[in-house]
Amino acid sequence: MTIVRILLAALVASGLLLAVRWTMATRRGVATGGGAPPTPLDLLIGFVTNFFDTLGIGSFAPTTAWLKLRRLVPDRFIPVTLNTGHALPSVVQALIFITLVRVDPFLLAACIVSAVCGATLGAPLVLRLPVRVVQGVVGVALLIAATIYALANLGMMPAGGDALALPQNLFIIAVVVHFVLGALMTFGIGMYAPSLMMLSLMGLNPTAAFPIMMGACAFLMPVSGLRFLRSEGIDLRVLLGITLGGIPAVLLAAYIVKSLPLVGLRWGVVVVVLYAAALLLRSALTAPRAELPATDTA
Repeated sequence: MTIVRILLAALVASGLLLAVRWTMATRRGVATGGGAPPTPLDLLIGFVTNFFDTLGIGSFAPTTAWLKLRRLVPDRFIPVTLNTGHALPSVVQALIFITLVRVDPFLLAACIVSAVCGATLGAPLVLRLPVRVVQGVVGVALLIAATIYALANLGMMPAGGDALALPQNLFIIAVVVHFVLGALMTFGIGMYAPSLMMLSLMGLNPTAAFPIMMGACAFLMPVSGLRFLRSEGIDLRVLLGITLGGIPAVLLAAYIVKSLPLVGLRWGVVVVVLYAAALLLRSALTAPRAELPATDTA
């Protein structure tokens, strides 16, 4: 059995495990909104963000901005909502791109395993941090995302090379960096832009970076989601809306649309994301120092 086939089988298994645990959490009444169907707005958020996520623009920053602006979930639950709600659409993305796009399978597997290890260590930390810390980290992440979007529009992002594999020294660096990115993902800091930028700077073909960054996200998000589903108070209605709206959007973007002129959209995202970042950072700076952790565990 090849490495790619093992990864694909493991992806399917992780997605099924998350779906089973999600069903169990709903039946136990662990989370709020468990019995309510998702609203059209929840479905729309999932569809739009995952559609453009499949085209490479990323889903965490625009989803965070929308959740914050519409106050759909408390700030403390933004990382939980991102990692759990986008998990199954990300699995579908990874299944498509790992199957269709060629890249060194050893680099692919190593970066995925490293990111999952980082997420495994990061998820418990997110659950225990004070709310103001989560607000601050996510706010700074949005500022970074807005900067990257702006640099991409100005043509200042690395173009990448033609390589489908990396030499040993760069291979090791890529694996180590994906460990850090995996941990940061659990805080709601998207992996797509920094992973694509780093791999392109190393000379990897940007198209070959897609299965790496999507595969890493698809594995680590169910891992984080399994942990997050044990926490009290998360809104399964919003999570379900993002998931159900996101999966068909991924299929539409990957197989039918494939590419769009994204410059105008990125500038719009920059404005919205900067505003949401300002709100989060203001909340972090003005929140009282004595407060509970970001969420309680069951």
